[in-house]
Amino acid sequence: MAVPKSKQSKQRTNTRYANFKAAAPTLVECPHCHELKQPHKVCKKCGYYDGREVVATEESK
Repeated sequence: MAVPKSKQSKQRTNTRYANFKAAAPTLVECPHCHELKQPHKVCKKCGYYDGREVVATEESK
């Protein structure tokens, strides 16, 4: 069975995970108020989702 000759350093181990880049979130335009929002989520500004008001906001009152 293959066995490593010596311990691998923390730096060498951590370099395997150092190539990760976080992607910017995808944004789409809200069809009701035309603000940018995440897809398949309720709009934070107007409270609409799929053409109907789901959350009552101060602006819509």
